[in-house]
Amino acid sequence: MRRPRTVFRGLDGILLLDKPQGLSSNQALQRVRHLFRAEKGGHTGSLDPLATGLLPVCFGEATKIAGGLLGARKAYETVARLGITTDTDDAEGQPLRERPVPALSIDQIDTALRKLTGRIRQRPPIYSALKRGGEPLYAKARRGEAIEVEERDIEVHAFDLLNAADLLDGQLENGASPTLRLHIECGSGTYVRSLVRDLGELLGCGAHVAELRRLWVDPFREPRMWTLPALEDLREHAGERVLEACLLPVEAGMASWPSVRVSEVQAQRLGRGQGLRGPYRPAGQVAVLDEHGRGLGLGEVDGDGGLRPSRLFRWAVATGKPAGATG
Repeated sequence: MRRPRTVFRGLDGILLLDKPQGLSSNQALQRVRHLFRAEKGGHTGSLDPLATGLLPVCFGEATKIAGGLLGARKAYETVARLGITTDTDDAEGQPLRERPVPALSIDQIDTALRKLTGRIRQRPPIYSALKRGGEPLYAKARRGEAIEVEERDIEVHAFDLLNAADLLDGQLENGASPTLRLHIECGSGTYVRSLVRDLGELLGCGAHVAELRRLWVDPFREPRMWTLPALEDLREHAGERVLEACLLPVEAGMASWPSVRVSEVQAQRLGRGQGLRGPYRPAGQVAVLDEHGRGLGLGEVDGDGGLRPSRLFRWAVATGKPAGATG
């Protein structure tokens, strides 16, 4: 029997998904979009299929702020396996080279980690979603094309050793390679796989990512994440209304921007596409809230303190109703 066709609907909010291992970010997005029957959805920063952890999913009007969340600071915990490099820089790739792991001290590891902390240059993996000529690099790599990936500036706020027990005690079974458990906090565009690859080279033995979990993404520092099985169970046994209670309001994702508040009259002017005289601060992109704290969308403050609309939510666009009304 054919599965019933999903009837989608308008739905606004943010889901903090605990992405399972084995699914791409887009596959995970489509699963929850069908589960919630959301017409429109997008995720804020891809996780590799190997990776687990926080994947913020934006539904409906929340997709208008997804771009800002893409550039947010993020934190990860990863396990680096020493002695083996792979073509993808993680455990899903094919081994390229195997080298003996030298006797390493904590001081040597910490020194290497410090060299990869701060404002540094990084070469992204060949197998990545970065596009060249409109096509992802991984597609070119799978065809065997020779690819040169340029280095770029990234910001690594923290790169710390959490555990190196099997490296230090030498009690490894069946010839397994030693591992390091690491904590990373970084800015937009950073590849943990590349950090681990470069760490392995600094240690003289090579390395690849064996495990990877995203812990948080600004502004969701202490996220209450939902797994797919938990969401499916809620849908089946508690119903759609209870499932919707798992969503955060759009305003929860607006904390990454400085905010400005406007009156109802000012909100109506913005909704008609008109700018407002200031002074508003700070200059640049801001979250626009009404007098009650409801998000109206994103605006831009110019050098003179004037505010103009940038990406307003549908309920903020002039429709003949007060700016705070839905419809």
